[in-house]
Amino acid sequence: MLTLLSLVVTVFALLLLVPTLVFVTEVFVGCFQSVRDIVQIASQNDPLVAVLIPAHNESAGIKFTIEDIKQQLGSRDRLVVVADNCTDDTATVAAASGAEVSIRNDTTKIGKGYALDWGIDHLTADPPDIVLVIDADCRLAPGAIDRLADACAQSQRPVQSLYLMTAPVGQTINHQVAEFAWRVKNWVRPLGLRAMALPCQLMGTGMAFPWHVIRSADLSSGFIVEDLKLGLELATAGHPPMFCPSAVVTSTFPNSAQGAKTQRHRWEQGHIGLMLTKSPALLFSAARGWNKDLLALTLDLIVPPITLLALLLMAMVFVAAIAALANASLYPLAISLVSALLMGAATIMAWAKYGREILPPKSFALISQYFLGKLNLYQALLFGLRISRWIRTERT
Repeated sequence: MLTLLSLVVTVFALLLLVPTLVFVTEVFVGCFQSVRDIVQIASQNDPLVAVLIPAHNESAGIKFTIEDIKQQLGSRDRLVVVADNCTDDTATVAAASGAEVSIRNDTTKIGKGYALDWGIDHLTADPPDIVLVIDADCRLAPGAIDRLADACAQSQRPVQSLYLMTAPVGQTINHQVAEFAWRVKNWVRPLGLRAMALPCQLMGTGMAFPWHVIRSADLSSGFIVEDLKLGLELATAGHPPMFCPSAVVTSTFPNSAQGAKTQRHRWEQGHIGLMLTKSPALLFSAARGWNKDLLALTLDLIVPPITLLALLLMAMVFVAAIAALANASLYPLAISLVSALLMGAATIMAWAKYGREILPPKSFALISQYFLGKLNLYQALLFGLRISRWIRTERT
């Protein structure tokens, strides 16, 4: 009986060791890279660019996004807004701001993927060289479009910008811990992958695609993390996305507790669902085809959100300790402790380089509050509370 207990606990400890090692490797390598690569790639050509903005009831803020984009476009480039199932005046505001507008109304097919597919069809009559996808609530740093388009044109691969989330002005809730976790996921870990000459995940906005790549992609779906799914599918097809940290796109967290909760629920439900349902087949496909890029992205996918990974490791240490007290093997406890220590060291290193200014030591008390909120989220997911469609994040 003790042998069986030791075997089961050891298997679970090893299963957690794999994503922990992936996380630790990405973070350690990423922390030794420059904070931001500011070298702009010089394009041999002048690629024709079309920027696509999928928008659902975004009239309150879309004009600021359009203004940022227009300042960076050439005279031959296009800016297309897909007003998708809108019940407000998004289309009118976008047109008045100087965008080309395509209106889509189909309440049987709700999802960002459907909006993107509609936008690509709209561009087909006069296709560009490069398609950029920018969310309607984002701001672009100077030079972002040129850097994305040039990198995409030269590599002929999908390119992902550095996409950061920041706290809104006059916030009513604290986002410091969430902002740090976002930096680890969208900045530190992709930097590590880039340094190892490996692809990164797509992040939903600030993405550039060669026309022939995006035109052949299967976009028409209501999947709630269509960006993750698309990046994995493109890597499978031989078009792995690459990270361009010098192109910066930002957005803000919701300034209401309910908005933040819904946004976090959607992201983590989609990630965990994709991880559980798709990773075994993706690992098999990567191994069968000797596709190192797909293997790297799949291993990156199986890393749970940082809070969930920490919670799982703490639970594993507790279970392994109980098993050891029952005279089971000490190996699971040793493996679990090593995993927890490695993750803690990687997180501290990431904080020291990328998180000090947003999460100073005096704010560490917020971490427990953040963990409790995540526990409620995982409890809701465990008991079947699901988001099944594209829901606009409420902002004011």
